[in-house]
Amino acid sequence: MKGLRRSIEFFKGFLHEAEDPQAFYTFLAEDTTDEVRRYAQVPGSVVLDVGGASGYVGEAFLDAGARALTVEYDPAQANEHGRSLVLGIIGDGCALPIATGSIDITYTSNVLEHVVQWPSMLEEMERVTVPGGLLYVTFTNWLSPWGGHETSPWHYLGGDRAARRFERRTGQPPKNHFGTSLFKLSISDVLEWCQNAPGLEVLDVYPRYYPRWTKPIVHIPGVREVLTWNVVIVMRRTGLSEPLRPAGSGRCRQATRDAMKEDRCVA
Repeated sequence: MKGLRRSIEFFKGFLHEAEDPQAFYTFLAEDTTDEVRRYAQVPGSVVLDVGGASGYVGEAFLDAGARALTVEYDPAQANEHGRSLVLGIIGDGCALPIATGSIDITYTSNVLEHVVQWPSMLEEMERVTVPGGLLYVTFTNWLSPWGGHETSPWHYLGGDRAARRFERRTGQPPKNHFGTSLFKLSISDVLEWCQNAPGLEVLDVYPRYYPRWTKPIVHIPGVREVLTWNVVIVMRRTGLSEPLRPAGSGRCRQATRDAMKEDRCVA
């Protein structure tokens, strides 16, 4: 029953996200720390949230006893909902300004479907994670009921068509531009990449917002693409895999474990 109540709370939150984003994203962030605890020790860990906007999840990990850093690509997102990203930096998820092997838990949520070169982002997440560390990746697959985001469910008729319909009805284009900032992403493609990555071990795959007893859905090809609203892939970095790219450039060239423990970023 706890799992079902959690799912109901999620869907109620989705319905009121626009009018009360603070409540919804705080609930989502706190749920995130609970979920990650299933696979890793959170207190004392160094946590990175890739694409974490204004830092809801980072703050939740901080409250849970971790050292948290957020990397956000879009400055506007870093200041959404009247907030301001404090424990974070502006950076590209495909060229993270983070030292190799410096993060215990690398997390991202609902970002991968907005990245055209999503394997590059996963490679970067692998690179910055310490051997033995955890990668927790969650994204919305294109054929899910929410795959088109604000244009859903009309995305089933085509992303461009759904975007045009949205603009006709609202007088403005959708926030997520199909083919530019929103792409067709499948569970099968991402899961295959993760399973074949030599430096990663897949620990778990399950629907993000559903009760745990719905987990078998994600193991049925085809069916999972439609019935899964959002999927989680949990991985462990097994060791150094070659080649590993150097840390990306940006506002902060490296964030080392020692620097993060002092709540600062080394330029």
